[in-house]
Amino acid sequence: MAPTGRTESPPSPRRASGGLTREGLAAVSSVLRGPVEQGGLPGLVSLVARGAQVHVDALGVQDLQSGVPMRRDTLFRIASMGKPVTAVATLMLVEDGRLQLDGPVDRWLPELANRRVLRALDSPLEDTVPARRPITVRDLLTLRLGTGAVMAPPNTYPIQKAMQAERVAPGFEPIPHTPDEFMRRLGALPLIHHPGERWMYHTGFEVLGVLVARASGMGLDDFLSERLFKPLGMNDTAFSVPQEKLDRVSTAYQRAPGTGALTAWDSPLSGLLSHPPAFLAGGGQGGGLVSTADDFLTFCRMLLNQGRHGATRLLSPESLQQMLTDQIPPEQKAASPFFPGFWDTSGWGFGGSVTTRPDGISPTAGRYGWAGGFGTTFFIDPDQDLVALLLTQRIMSGPDDEAFAVAFSKAAYAALG
Repeated sequence: MAPTGRTESPPSPRRASGGLTREGLAAVSSVLRGPVEQGGLPGLVSLVARGAQVHVDALGVQDLQSGVPMRRDTLFRIASMGKPVTAVATLMLVEDGRLQLDGPVDRWLPELANRRVLRALDSPLEDTVPARRPITVRDLLTLRLGTGAVMAPPNTYPIQKAMQAERVAPGFEPIPHTPDEFMRRLGALPLIHHPGERWMYHTGFEVLGVLVARASGMGLDDFLSERLFKPLGMNDTAFSVPQEKLDRVSTAYQRAPGTGALTAWDSPLSGLLSHPPAFLAGGGQGGGLVSTADDFLTFCRMLLNQGRHGATRLLSPESLQQMLTDQIPPEQKAASPFFPGFWDTSGWGFGGSVTTRPDGISPTAGRYGWAGGFGTTFFIDPDQDLVALLLTQRIMSGPDDEAFAVAFSKAAYAALG
């Protein structure tokens, strides 16, 4: 299948910038072709935009069995790349006065009131002390509610075993519970750390999805549709896909242990996306939202425009500033294990990472973005008026996944005029 790439270059960019060079964009396309042509990825869609200039590559196929070619409007599971979307929804409710950023969540999430905290990570579940304070909205946004992914081999500690048994542990499989049942099970377990004390990945955003629904009095899908997706024209972004769009959904693949062969994890016609899930995953577990490159570009441009889309303001500049600012102090980074080297040049805002110093990808601090477990990644750079998106359909499983995203990101910066 012949790869395609095209660039749109209106005469007057939205902001003063040097644009994107033809040679640089050709290099972006070259970086992307290798894994597809070598069979490591079935296909991908990438997008690099600066101002009003947009370059798109659509390479390979949506599905290996049918050979349907990848297209610009192919639908991808964006998984954890949807965390910033949930962050924006939460900040909308803060601005509405329904939530307080530094207020307790007990009113809306009574399952998390009066928390008990493990005396130590390796403690039995009964060995707890009272939490020093309630969980706040900010704790959820900054992943400091006190529970989440334990960066240790599975079943190392009793709390890991308990989270897995209750099916509330972070992972690739969809959460099988209703929101109320998820909260009941999560609330029956102790916290691992005191609220606000340490950063732990993921779970806070699944809780935020429930909080948005309860505080708004709407389903999370309905709230996102009414307050965010419709105003932005993100018509292809949702938690499930109607029958008439299933032919645009990319099949999700995983690599077989040992051989690395690609095997289907979920197909569009018979799989998870053809009906609404039991749990609408605000953190993206199980795939989360489905979106397209152009839909997510619109979301990113709203962030770059300080919360405005055309004549419509969705979020205040003050809220956006907090979202794009590192919220984690150095002592908490030192006590919060994640991937090796992550905290050396990165922090965490609301819903995504923020570069805190030049990191070999961008020449300055302030790049904001995040990745999804199915190989998707995005970033915005407000200083450069730059957006870069990479959408793939293979579950991430090793260092080469990160290396590919880094290579793409470097190429996007190298394309700056």
